[in-house]
Amino acid sequence: MSLDEKFNASAEKVKTFTKRPTDEELLQIYALFKQATVGDNDTEKPGLLDLKGKAKWSAWSEKKGMSKDAAKQAYIELVEKLSASYL
Repeated sequence: MSLDEKFNASAEKVKTFTKRPTDEELLQIYALFKQATVGDNDTEKPGLLDLKGKAKWSAWSEKKGMSKDAAKQAYIELVEKLSASYL
């Protein structure tokens, strides 16, 4: 299975979680997914009142400089680790 196939399978597996991961885990899932699919965050930082948007923006920005392939691999590993607790 190629890296892209494993990544896509992991993205589908997240949707099957029966329990909700913690907020921090969700932010890491989001940040790695965005880094793997889009690359470095070059969007404008959300406003002060958008707390959820700011948290997501910050988590993604922390991954700056990580290659898409490295982000895909990290995403796959994180989903595998979390699936033991949430499936």
